[in-house]
Order: sequence, then structure tokens, then C-alpha cells
Amino acid sequence: MPGGTLAHMGADEPGTAVRWSWLALAYVSLAIGLAGVVLPVLPTTPFILVAAFAADRGSPRLHAWLMDHRVFGPVIRDWRESRAVRRRAKVLATVMMLLAAVIMAFIAAPVLAAVATLVMAAVGTWLWTRPEPTRT
Repeated sequence: MPGGTLAHMGADEPGTAVRWSWLALAYVSLAIGLAGVVLPVLPTTPFILVAAFAADRGSPRLHAWLMDHRVFGPVIRDWRESRAVRRRAKVLATVMMLLAAVIMAFIAAPVLAAVATLVMAAVGTWLWTRPEPTRT
């Protein structure tokens, strides 16, 4: 049923389980992304992008809310239109990864801290190779 919502779908309709799976992924990703707002070791943007991707397939209502959100909407649109990341987001992500690396250096096992720091360095390098959106 194109354009329908989950509330209007019967349990016997084809694709219902798949749509519920997309909906679950969307909400779990959104929850993790929101947790990442306050936890420096957890990224926000990738989980919000996954939430938007999954919501597009499982919940038109959640997808519309994400796209209209004053913070998340522009990030999602920038990524969808040009795989671009705003400079402010790059700087914030880099600062948070550095903070996480410093914290882990003091509280985590040396091997774990080193591996995590290498992963964050790789993510940071990849992030800075993304273009910046042409519109602001």
C-alpha cells in the first residue's frame, strides 16, 4: 500500500513485517543518535542519517518529522543531495572525537584506547574528505 501508514496496514498485507522492521531500525537509530548528543563517544549524525533512511521506508510520519526538524533536516538534506557535511559539523565531530580519545587514554585499556583512536582518526579523515554543501 504505497503512501499508507503502519496504523492503516493490516497484519496480513505483504510487506508489513518489513515495514515494521524499518520502523524499528528508524527508532533505534534515532534513540542512539539522540544519546550521541550528550555522549562524546557516540556519534549523532550517522545514526540520524540511518534513522531517516529507515523512516523513509517504514514511517512517512517519522520521515517527515526528521526532514522538517530544524537541526536534523538540513543535515539529512545535505547528505541526500550531495553527500556533503557542513564545516561546523566536521569541526564539532572532530572536537568530540578528540575529547573521546583523551578520555579513553585515561580510563580505557591501552589497546582499546589505541584501536578506538585509530578508528576515530580514520572516521575524521573520511569526514574531512566529504564536500561541504553549496547552500548554507
